[in-house]
Amino acid sequence: MIDQLAALLSSSSFPRMGHGQSENDDNLGMGWLYYALTRIYRPRLAVVIGSYRGFVPILIAKGLQDNAEGGELIFLDPSYVDEFWSDPQAVTKYFNNFELDNVRHFKMTTAEFCQSSTYRDLQGIGIVFIDGLHTYDQAKADFESFEHKLSKDGVMLLHDTASVAIGTIYGPGKGYIRNVPRLINELRKRQDLQVFDIHVAAGVALVNRIPIPS
Repeated sequence: MIDQLAALLSSSSFPRMGHGQSENDDNLGMGWLYYALTRIYRPRLAVVIGSYRGFVPILIAKGLQDNAEGGELIFLDPSYVDEFWSDPQAVTKYFNNFELDNVRHFKMTTAEFCQSSTYRDLQGIGIVFIDGLHTYDQAKADFESFEHKLSKDGVMLLHDTASVAIGTIYGPGKGYIRNVPRLINELRKRQDLQVFDIHVAAGVALVNRIPIPS
């Protein structure tokens, strides 16, 4: 874990990805939480929607690997920010650089993936991390696409919940309103869910079902 931690923090991209990372003190910020939840929940299947350079997919895949139970990560990213996720061989090599061979990348939007046979066959997902386009409409679509695919004790995490802001990751003239907090406020009103929002860095919310008494 230590060698991979050093590799993560050696890239200039990772400390800028909104998860409270710090290279000065080898601190993964919220990354510790993503890894720890994977180790604690011990899912056999996890899904990550969107990632600039793979910070969250790497940590969740590492947790799955360290659980030694053959866990797999499905990673969705259509590579709209740039061409980083466009070449399948380069993507495989990138994750192999972190000694990970349990990531299946789909160069698709959530809507496209939902039309696939892979999506139709998915059941019992333990962790879903939503970090794609941070509009209210898209975050809601991502959430609704996977909520019914969760295991009974599964958890969903949504990134960029700390504030409403203008997203500029797609370049000049392509700014948009990031409004995941609006979705979080709606989810809080549901009687079947519990929501825990952590306002560290860009923020992340943990959402899971309230257990039904037997």
